[in-house]
Amino acid sequence: MEYNTQREHLIIPEYGRNIQKMVAHAISIKDKEERNRCARSIVDVMGELNPHLRDVSDFKHKLWDHLFIISAFKLDVDSPFEIPTKDSVNIKPERIEYPKKDYKYRHYGKTISGMVMKAIDFKEGPEKAALVATIANHLKKSYLTWNRDSVEDTKIIADLAELSGGKLKLPEGFVFADVSNITLQTRRNTSNSGRKKGSRSGKWSGSNNRRRAQRS
Repeated sequence: MEYNTQREHLIIPEYGRNIQKMVAHAISIKDKEERNRCARSIVDVMGELNPHLRDVSDFKHKLWDHLFIISAFKLDVDSPFEIPTKDSVNIKPERIEYPKKDYKYRHYGKTISGMVMKAIDFKEGPEKAALVATIANHLKKSYLTWNRDSVEDTKIIADLAELSGGKLKLPEGFVFADVSNITLQTRRNTSNSGRKKGSRSGKWSGSNNRRRAQRS
C-alpha cells in the first residue's frame, strides 16, 4: 500500500493531488500551443474545485498564480496575467511597528487620552462641561477596575488636570458618581453577560431537574 507520506509533497493541498498531476503532465508537453490549452483547462478545473474564490475580485489572476506555484515555476505557458516568480511569491511582508508612545496612566487606557484632547478643543459651554463630567466619571470607573477598595475624588481631579495639562476643569457644583453605584453597575454587566452565555444550559438543567423529581 502506498501512503501519502511516501508520495510527492503537495504544494497547495487545497487543490488535491490530481491537479498537481495534471500540472506535471502540462509541464511534460513539448508543443507550446497544446501546453497552453492544457494550462487553460487546468485553471478552469481549479476554479470549479474552489467556487468560493469567485467572490474574490482577481479570481482568475489568483488561479493562474496558483498554477505557476504548483508547477514550482517550471511551467512555460502564455498567461493572461503577469507571471509570478519564486522571489515575488516568497517575499517577506514589512514588519509592523508597534506604537512607541508611552502613556503615564495606563490604567485609564489610550482612548481616554484622546477624549481629553478632544475635550480641550471644545468651545466653552454646557456641551464641554457635560463631556468633562463624563470623562471624570469614566476616570473614576477605570481606576476602580484596578483598585476595588476606594478612590479619592481629589485623586481623579488631579489626574484629570495632569492629563489635560491643566486645561480642563470640572464644572461648578459637579458631584462624582457614587462608588457603590459604579461597582454595582460593573457587577451587573458581568453577571448579565454570564447569564446570556449560560442561559441555554440553565434552561435544560432546570427541565432535567424536573424530570428527575417526577421519576423519584
